[in-house]
Amino acid sequence: MRIIAGRFRGLTLAALGKGDPAAHLRPTSDRVRESLFSHLGAGQYGVLPQGARVLDLFAGTGALGLEALSRGAAQAVFVENGTKAAALIRANIARTRSEDETRLIRRDATRLGTHEGPGFDLIFLDPPYGKEMGERAVAAGLAGGWLAPGAIVVWEESRPPDLPPELILRDQRRHGDSVITVAEYKGSAQGQHRNHL
Repeated sequence: MRIIAGRFRGLTLAALGKGDPAAHLRPTSDRVRESLFSHLGAGQYGVLPQGARVLDLFAGTGALGLEALSRGAAQAVFVENGTKAAALIRANIARTRSEDETRLIRRDATRLGTHEGPGFDLIFLDPPYGKEMGERAVAAGLAGGWLAPGAIVVWEESRPPDLPPELILRDQRRHGDSVITVAEYKGSAQGQHRNHL
């Protein structure tokens, strides 16, 4: 795996090795990541990570959050409770020398708790497939104040997820065995939406 574009472009990320099948460690492929970010950056979804605060749930290797950081996001926070994955995230943060712009939270993404401070603008969600953990993580994020009004949620699953009423479907497309869903958080504050899409 490598960073595709931006200031870390071409940087090879820490080798996955045998991974962690028990923890469903399944990184988004370079090809899918490149397609996703080309849509995000080219205006097809209308989301540019410039200055965005990024939350990477079920972060795995941290590749999605680090790709966003490479392309101009201001901060990336990784939520991951797997031991192997957390070690890979730490190694990849070190490789990108992005310690001042990143944070790793060792926590179950379905039990986020209350978030202090401003919400996140761009949320990546790549849960273990077929376990409805994404739905639980989104519910926890909404309940805990983790999403900023107008936030974009990019959700990778094996099937179209069940979106809560707070999220508006913006785009959905299949990449091999994965379905990428892009949704916008309506938020609780009026007039705070950015022109994402």
